Amino acid sequence: LISRPSFENISKKWVPELRHYAPNVPIVLVGTKLDLREDKQFPMNFPGACTISTEQGQELRKEIGALAYIECSSKAQQNVKAVFDAAIKVVLQPPLKSKKQKRKFGFCHAL
Repeated sequence: LISRPSFENISKKWVPELRHYAPNVPIVLVGTKLDLREDKQFPMNFPGACTISTEQGQELRKEIGALAYIECSSKAQQNVKAVFDAAIKVVLQPPLKSKKQKRKFGFCHAL
């Protein structure tokens, strides 16, 4: 949540690599270092740093097809459990695929 280059690398580098090597794995997008984004001293200590908003994170989630987006801080213990809960949920309760998605792979029927 505090690094524009890391944010941009998600869609440019990491997701394409993930889709190549593990195409059917669900994605949970996690914004880390929430405590620093909320720290009023952060911009003064790191001039020129650009934080990532919740809205930007949600937009990236949609863009990359992630099933969840969560912001957390391990230092402040904010939403850490929610990250693991979301990961478990997307594996144990995957979203239902639409008919359009099912047809994409096709089926062979013998008559």
